[in-house]
Amino acid sequence: MNHTFHLRSLLLGASAALTAVGGTSLAADPALQETKTDMAQSEMTSDDPFLWLEEVEGDRALTWVREQNERSLKELQSDPHYQTLLDEAKSILTSDERIASAALRGGYAYNFWQDDEHVRGIWRRMPITDYVAGGTDWDVILDIDALAKEEDENWVYEGASCLEPDYDRCIMTLSRGGSDAAVKREYLISERAFVEDGFDLAEAKSSAAWLSQDSLLVGTNLGEETVTDSGYARQIREWQRGTAIEDAPVVFEIEKSDMGVWPFASHKDGKTVAGVSKALNFYEFEIYLRQDDGSYEKMPFPLKSDFSGLVDDKIILSLNENWAYGGSTYKIGSVVAFDPADESVELVYEPADRVAVDGISTANDMIALKLLDNINGKIITLQHDGTSWVEKAVDLPDAGVVSVSSVDDETGNMLVYYENPTTPETLYFVEKGEAPKPIKSTPAFFNTDGIETRQFEAISSDGTAIPYFVMGKTDVLDAGPAPTIQYGYGGFQISILPQYSATTGKLWLENGGIYVIANIRGGGEFGPEWHQAGLKQKRQLIYDDFFAVSESLIEKKITTTEQLGILGGSNGGLLMGVSMTQRPDLYKAVGIGVPLLDMLRYHKLLAGASWMGEYGNPDIPAERAFLETISPYQNLKEGVDYPRPYFFTSTKDDRVHPGHARKMARKMAEYGYPFLYYENIEGGHGAAANQDQLATRLALQFVYFANELGLDW
Repeated sequence: MNHTFHLRSLLLGASAALTAVGGTSLAADPALQETKTDMAQSEMTSDDPFLWLEEVEGDRALTWVREQNERSLKELQSDPHYQTLLDEAKSILTSDERIASAALRGGYAYNFWQDDEHVRGIWRRMPITDYVAGGTDWDVILDIDALAKEEDENWVYEGASCLEPDYDRCIMTLSRGGSDAAVKREYLISERAFVEDGFDLAEAKSSAAWLSQDSLLVGTNLGEETVTDSGYARQIREWQRGTAIEDAPVVFEIEKSDMGVWPFASHKDGKTVAGVSKALNFYEFEIYLRQDDGSYEKMPFPLKSDFSGLVDDKIILSLNENWAYGGSTYKIGSVVAFDPADESVELVYEPADRVAVDGISTANDMIALKLLDNINGKIITLQHDGTSWVEKAVDLPDAGVVSVSSVDDETGNMLVYYENPTTPETLYFVEKGEAPKPIKSTPAFFNTDGIETRQFEAISSDGTAIPYFVMGKTDVLDAGPAPTIQYGYGGFQISILPQYSATTGKLWLENGGIYVIANIRGGGEFGPEWHQAGLKQKRQLIYDDFFAVSESLIEKKITTTEQLGILGGSNGGLLMGVSMTQRPDLYKAVGIGVPLLDMLRYHKLLAGASWMGEYGNPDIPAERAFLETISPYQNLKEGVDYPRPYFFTSTKDDRVHPGHARKMARKMAEYGYPFLYYENIEGGHGAAANQDQLATRLALQFVYFANELGLDW
């Protein structure tokens, strides 16, 4: 495996990247069918007058959505700066000068590319040697625009899983409109065609792993009893070529109350290692390896650990709790190697204080770790010399954000990125054991002259120091209070880092705005403990952290309450709703993207039940009592001086239900509060299905903040 098998990353998708970043009715989704049944029952007993907005594509609900879209777009798009911002965003997002990121496998560099000519995108490749040399002669494997036109479908490319070691036979994932539910179809790269009568899965939240050329391990939706309460597969089937998926034998099954189960497989040196990951909840997993007789044996791993790949036939784990095993205790945040042959464990890496492992990539005989050292990025590699794991640092610039884009499973060669808020991405090729070689750089999409980044700390309610980064023009920062957007997420152990954002730089910083990233608890900036400090009933600490950063910005005269806006999406959208209802005195503008807001019903809506490990279970009295104190929908009151928020979501988001944003906005209308609301009719959880839609979302967003905060254009 040349990538980390982290189910949390798979399930969260673009949740934390919302600042960077027609079709089949969702009524066909069984998870939504359950929601609608539950809604019908609740309407007879609930005092919630806006449950009808949870019917995703109901006529009454969509009529309301279209009315709000028309009203809000009329205001925002009539702003004299809107078209300029839209054109600038499109120019950046579709620029041919962007780096064509690649996945290295089987001697080729694979890339998915979208631009103004290929709106839906093309999947393409070239030999790795040509890619490193700066080649531009791409071989197109599949044109999604042409496919969508040919099949009259609103296809969005969601990736491909190809069979090792030649990577010719692939399972393509195609989504209608950007939803998580997608179809999976077998494709042969050598023939540039889908396989006639090949493997083909109907639209569902499915997963598949190649067991052999003629068999797959599959988790999919074949009816209510085959999915969990969270809407994910509860059965794994072993599917043989030429048979119907309904006839494939069930080889592994979990309880409906579990979160889901996902298969995995790796093929090296003629040997296949396969298994399943059973998620009890979002943070607790059991790993089972497939045995030669087709049975599945449970591994003795701690529940709070991530399966990160195979190296030298050893299973690599990152630990999210202390693990006492074999007479030793391995510390939370460490990386260990487990040998299935003798069930022994070796310590691979234990981070020092204020250092966190933020990503793991593996090759046949090498591990690459992305580290955060006081939120500054570093990459190290580790190889076993027969006695111990030998560590080597990858020589990259300091004080920036780094990431491993891809590792070639066979050679251990890597593609690595470096950037900081004013330094565009540079892509390095790292031959195993050699110094990094810069091969591509993003152009400066905005003028960074006079723009700087400053790091500060705020003190939260329990005395904890909370780091945050402030970006803006030096003369603006030195002149005193200015319009400021504070971004936050604070959940799911996702680290929010000071990256180079061309669109934020061009549309906001260049125009005199200030942008702030708050490294609040709930994230992964300092490892699992930083995240776990804000779980469930401890969650108020996350919100206190965010408020502390806001108050620090005001105390330092970086901004004022009349010039401070906040922005977040998904879990960050919940953060925005809590911030608006708990501290309306602090903020002038609130951008609430694809949010969770009704925290007493979130577990009944789409994938919501899968997040109870993060937020708590509203059906447990003690946990519900806390959720009642934070739930924005329930805590919206009459007679309060709230800022005018801007809600944005997507009809096709089948992860976080659009009913959250709809109901909150409708309740504000009921109380006579002003708000703006925009719902993209497609786009999935990223609220945009292509670069044009993303450009529109960004232009609307920055026009809103500029007007609310009084930006002097």
